[in-house]
Amino acid sequence: MPTTEASDSTFRDGSDLHEGKYFNTKKDLKRKLSDIAMKGNFEFQTRKSNRSLWVIECIDPNCSWRLRVSKIVPESTKFVIRKYVGVHCCSLLNRNANHLQATYVVIGEQVAPQYVGVEKGPGPKGIQTFARTNLGAQISYYKAWRGRKHAHTLIRDSRFKYLFLAFGVAIRGFRYMRKVVGIDGTFLKGQYRGVLLVATAQDGNGQCYPLAWGIVDSENEDAWTWFLTQLKEVIGDTDELALISDRAPSIKKVISTVFEKAHHGACAWHVAQNIKNKFKCADIMGSYWSTVNAYRCEDFVGYMTEILHRYPRVAEYLENEVGFEKWSRCHYLGLRYNIMTMNMVESLNSMLVNARDFPYIALLDVIQEKMSKWWNDRRIVAMAITAPLTPSRESEFRPRFAQSNGRHTLQLNPVTYHVKGSELEGVVDIFNKTCTCKEFDIDKLPCVHAIAVAHHAQVSVYSLVSPYYTKEYYMLAYGETIYPVGSQSQWDVPNEVATRVVLPREVKERKRGRPKTSRFPSVGEFRKRKNRCGKCGAYGHYKKKCNSQTGSIERNQPTDVPV
Repeated sequence: MPTTEASDSTFRDGSDLHEGKYFNTKKDLKRKLSDIAMKGNFEFQTRKSNRSLWVIECIDPNCSWRLRVSKIVPESTKFVIRKYVGVHCCSLLNRNANHLQATYVVIGEQVAPQYVGVEKGPGPKGIQTFARTNLGAQISYYKAWRGRKHAHTLIRDSRFKYLFLAFGVAIRGFRYMRKVVGIDGTFLKGQYRGVLLVATAQDGNGQCYPLAWGIVDSENEDAWTWFLTQLKEVIGDTDELALISDRAPSIKKVISTVFEKAHHGACAWHVAQNIKNKFKCADIMGSYWSTVNAYRCEDFVGYMTEILHRYPRVAEYLENEVGFEKWSRCHYLGLRYNIMTMNMVESLNSMLVNARDFPYIALLDVIQEKMSKWWNDRRIVAMAITAPLTPSRESEFRPRFAQSNGRHTLQLNPVTYHVKGSELEGVVDIFNKTCTCKEFDIDKLPCVHAIAVAHHAQVSVYSLVSPYYTKEYYMLAYGETIYPVGSQSQWDVPNEVATRVVLPREVKERKRGRPKTSRFPSVGEFRKRKNRCGKCGAYGHYKKKCNSQTGSIERNQPTDVPV
């Protein structure tokens, strides 16, 4: 049906609408009509609306402008214009400065492009000016503010959310590491804040071996799920893998979901801090650590009984709330070797204590430079090793040689031997590399009994050592070089990545006052305060206990403060 021609007393809406025009969704049509109404300086109202039909007309009941659209077919989401009269005959007196179609949603959609590719877009007052100049609508400050929030929501997919970094050199070198990975997070203190996540192994020399890094908004379930999913892609998921973390609920739940085959363990140090904080019993720590490090279940029961008699609530906490298999060496279900804490992760956090203030790119540069230096330095050390094992394992291994002297060894069958000569005897299977003392089984490093058997059977004791502790594996782990990223002009970036706009993360405004530079103490961690004497000015005692014969010090008198 042709539209009515405009005369001197009428005007057209200036759009390209016509009968038979299609729209993919009703939302697209509404957005189009709102834009037409604001630019054409008229308003419309809904006469009838349901899921398959929409009828609108000019707000002036005497005006002829109207539109009727409906679905192509009931099952479709597409709408088509069935009837359209695009000529207005309404009076100028019906024009409203506070436009009916100038909703915060429409305003947000109009200004959203102004926030793409910039660090900070227009504020509410700038949006008011934009609406008045470009849309002919007077909007309130509150509506402009809501429009700005809606624009941020529309472009949220373009904002930075998560980052994952793993060097191929480190991932390939992980083949020569014990499959024990510690994971933790530390807060960033730069402009956009966030949390730095890290996953690290431990090399055969007992040094941390960073595998992957991540930057997320906070330590929540979604962030850990994303990070661990990326980590699983690069290191895999096997029954040999052990993941060690603190007891944060967000980590504990996600690990079992993402890594279905790997075993999860708790950091024994964090468990100890929780005990001190919850039960105020620091004097039990000696028995606790003996329980943690016990190789045999018989020894574990003895130490646990002592804890049960002294602090029943602690024993109940360790057994039921934490679980023996999470923190105890002898009850762990997987292969954890001698790695009972997350010291390897904490050392990385300490290394980056100053870099945590840096912008993200600068922080990543620090990580790359530090890892490049480590790989080079450790490669030099590995090449200079003359012993079969790494330096730390060799130093741990040699005292056992002396202790194995004088042991009586009795062969029981071709591979099994009975070793006597101390309070703890041992039955060693040199084929399966096991001993009843369990040190050989868990650490994969020959115990005193196994060394005695090797001497008796004239077998090289180094053949019983796990290859993860050898010089060869140590060299292979650091055999490749980590190169710098280089100048941005030299990057080979795919076009679909280069053209993608990523905006900074939207962060909350900082609280007033000087930002804190020192970290908050962990659970169970206490910092001793240095007491200064008001009489002599020395630190470590009070005025009442001062033995000095000098008079009181002046408050403004400078004194040396102990470090």
